[in-house]
Amino acid sequence: MPSISEHTFTSPFQNFTREQWKRLNGQFSHTIQDIDLDRLHALNEPLTMDEIEDIYLPLAHLLEVHINNFQELHAKSNVFFKRNQQKLPFIIGIAGSVAVGKSTTARVLKKVLSLLPNRPKVELVTTDGFLYPNKELIKRGILNRKGFPESYDTKQLLQFLADIKSGKSQVSVPLYSHMEYDVLPNEKLHIAQPDILIVEGINVLQVNSRKNGVFVSDFFDYSIYVDADEKNIVTWYIDRFESLRATAFQNTDSYFHKYADLSTEESYAMATQIWNEINRPNLHENIQPTRYRADLILKKGSHHFVKRIKVRKI
Repeated sequence: MPSISEHTFTSPFQNFTREQWKRLNGQFSHTIQDIDLDRLHALNEPLTMDEIEDIYLPLAHLLEVHINNFQELHAKSNVFFKRNQQKLPFIIGIAGSVAVGKSTTARVLKKVLSLLPNRPKVELVTTDGFLYPNKELIKRGILNRKGFPESYDTKQLLQFLADIKSGKSQVSVPLYSHMEYDVLPNEKLHIAQPDILIVEGINVLQVNSRKNGVFVSDFFDYSIYVDADEKNIVTWYIDRFESLRATAFQNTDSYFHKYADLSTEESYAMATQIWNEINRPNLHENIQPTRYRADLILKKGSHHFVKRIKVRKI
C-alpha cells in the first residue's frame, strides 16, 4: 500500500500570472477616469491605473459572475419556498497581514464594484471597530495583543453580520480611530441594505474566531486573502512606521506621539521590536494559516503590486 508521501495531491487552486490574469477582463468595461488614486491607496502603498486595470477589473468581472449567480439562486429560492424575500447583500471578506495592503485592496474593490453595469450600492466595513475598547483590553491584560483573536468582540461582529445577512434595514457599526488607537464610544457607521458589503480585517478568516459554533467567514459569499512574502511585509511595516513617525505621530493627540522624537535608527529598532513581539506571532499563529481558506489569493511582489493570483476551482 503506498504511503501518503507517494501520493500526488492536486491543488484546489488555479494559478495565474499577472499577464494571464489581466487578459481575463471579459466584457466588463466602463470609464474609470474618475477614480482618485490618492484617495484609494494607503500610506506607502503605491497604486497605479495599470494595477486597477490589470488586477482589479478582472477581479470585479469574476465577482460579478458570482454576484449574478447569487442573486439568481436567491430568486429561484423565493419561487421554491413560495416567499417574496428581498434580495440580501453579497458579502466579501478580505484578510491578510498587517501592512500587506488590505485596506487599499478593499477601497479599490469597493470603487470598481460600484462601477458594475447595474451600479450596485457597495459598503466597506473594517473589523477594527469590533476590537474591545482599550479600557477593556487593559482590564483583561491584553492591550499588547491588540489584533489577536481574543482582542475582538467576536459576538458583536457575528451579530452585525447576522443582521446584515438577514436583510435588516439598517445596522450600526462601531468606528475605530487610528489616531486615538481606540474604538470611538459615541460614533457609529450606519449601513443600510447594501447590494455588496466588503468586510476587511486580519481576523476575518480565522477558524478560532468562533462563538457558539459559528465562524465569521460563515457569512461570506466570497473571500480574498492578500498575501506577500514576510520579508516584504516587514519592510513595508517598518517603512510605514517611519513615515507615520514623521507625520501622524507628530500630532499631540496621537496615541503614538511618544514615538515622534525618535531618530531614524530608533524608529527602525522600535518598529522591528513591535513586529517581532506582536505582529509576527499573530501572522504565524492566526493569520497566515487561514490563507488557503480563501476563494482567491492576491500575491504581491516586493513593490506592493500583485504578481500572481490563485483562484479556488469550482
